[in-house]
Amino acid sequence: MKVWTLMENTTCRDDLACEHGLSLYIEAGGLRILFDAGQSAAFADNAEKMGIDLSAVDLCVLSHGHYDHGGGLTRFLEINDHAPVYVSRHAFGEFHNASGKYIGLDSALLMEDRIVFAGDNRQLSEAVSLHSCPGFPEPCPSYSGDLTVQRLGRSIPDDFRHEQYLLVREGEKRILVSGCSHRGVMNIKTWFAPDVFIGGFHFMNLDPEADRVKLRAAASFLLQKDTVYHTGHCTGEKQYALLKESMGERLQRLSTGSFLDTAASGC
Repeated sequence: MKVWTLMENTTCRDDLACEHGLSLYIEAGGLRILFDAGQSAAFADNAEKMGIDLSAVDLCVLSHGHYDHGGGLTRFLEINDHAPVYVSRHAFGEFHNASGKYIGLDSALLMEDRIVFAGDNRQLSEAVSLHSCPGFPEPCPSYSGDLTVQRLGRSIPDDFRHEQYLLVREGEKRILVSGCSHRGVMNIKTWFAPDVFIGGFHFMNLDPEADRVKLRAAASFLLQKDTVYHTGHCTGEKQYALLKESMGERLQRLSTGSFLDTAASGC
């Protein structure tokens, strides 16, 4: 499995843009996959500079219904004329952050005939599948902050039922790709027991000093078994640095322009 980071909060190449968002180009299980599309069209400009042909992508997956993961979908649909876009049926909700700002998707995307509601489980190929894990236990904290959704005229804490995860099987190896892990990276790690985890931890709301004990505890939990993690975006820069002290080579950095396979990553 190969992964190119088209968009992330940071960049390892001066000629590539970065923004608060995530977009990955993945080759796995005989498929060319776009996983998320950043918050703007900039991911597509980066892809062109990286020599990646988005018109040849077989399918697109949207990890959840936030603008920083689906804001560039319109650009992708202009470039690519055939790939279905797999989303949760809950992805087009009225989502807001702690300050009340709308952080959801452009509702006009619902008019696109290539939007496909994936369901709770969706087999994309023999080795690649999508899962939303409804009702799965969440004993560990998620640290997703004061994000809300409007339901039945009320603003309530988001339960992130619109989040889905991409699972790739390569022989005995399991690789799990998550956008922001809003339901808790420790919970998700427990559900899938992956050998490789790729995606954000959503620890950016934790204070590296005041919440040091929580971050240390999370690192200890994630180090159980042999999972290797590739993370960035919503993990937080200072939070990543603190985790890295404990996790060492088991924790690797995603950055715009970076490339990784299931064994290593780098710019």
